[in-house]
Amino acid sequence: MPNIKSAKKRVEIGERNRKVNIELKSKVRTLIKSSLRTAEAGDEKAVVAAVAQVFKAIDKGAKGSTYHKNKAARLKSRLTKKIKAILESSK
Repeated sequence: MPNIKSAKKRVEIGERNRKVNIELKSKVRTLIKSSLRTAEAGDEKAVVAAVAQVFKAIDKGAKGSTYHKNKAARLKSRLTKKIKAILESSK
């Protein structure tokens, strides 16, 4: 355990940031799953809205330090690829 006041504060800040990161990552995973379910249903307008929500959450994470910018780009790319494949197979 830290003995210096500033070190104690850094521990508290790190814990707070960890909780925020966990919350955002969980939200992104949930949004991705729901957008894939929407794509399977076949409603394209709903899919566009769902993907916009996912992209917004991912970009928010990349803006801070939750996601590295390359990981954020990779997540968005993979999601787009999966959704296109689902929509094309349902036609």
